[in-house]
Amino acid sequence: MTALVFRPARPIAARSLLLVALLASLAACTPFQPGMPGGPPSVDPGQAVLQAAQSHIGAPYRYGGAGPDAFDCSGLVAYAHRQLGIAVPRTAAEQFAAATPVPRKDLRPGDLVFFRLESRAVSHVGIYAGDSRFVHAPQKGGHVRMANLDDEWYRQRYVGAGRLYAAPP
Repeated sequence: MTALVFRPARPIAARSLLLVALLASLAACTPFQPGMPGGPPSVDPGQAVLQAAQSHIGAPYRYGGAGPDAFDCSGLVAYAHRQLGIAVPRTAAEQFAAATPVPRKDLRPGDLVFFRLESRAVSHVGIYAGDSRFVHAPQKGGHVRMANLDDEWYRQRYVGAGRLYAAPP
């Protein structure tokens, strides 16, 4: 009687090499990301501006403050945009003049909302957050916080809104 000898169809080294090649090719694949093939994922600049501002809620108000530890209203706007590499004018009035107007019904997070407080000139600005809310640095002794456009005080002083970044399609 002859003994049966088991012989693999391929040597173990060849199968291991095939497995390593397969794993290496799979490791080179990247998961799907929206946007252009090979490009970075798309980021909504308005959301990024808003998040930069919201991350400083609670920071103290300081006239002329442009961050990162204290802010006035236009300094908060300038700081939040600067985090995205967007240069903006320094004062609320200059930001109002430079912004592309946006009707209130079309506001998106990251848009700017402007107010006249004690004069005929625009003198206050906030960053829209959605649902009639905005983040701003209100006044001496205050701190960066959220407010609501529908509050009577802000509603009476609201003069318009604008955008300083290119909105995504």
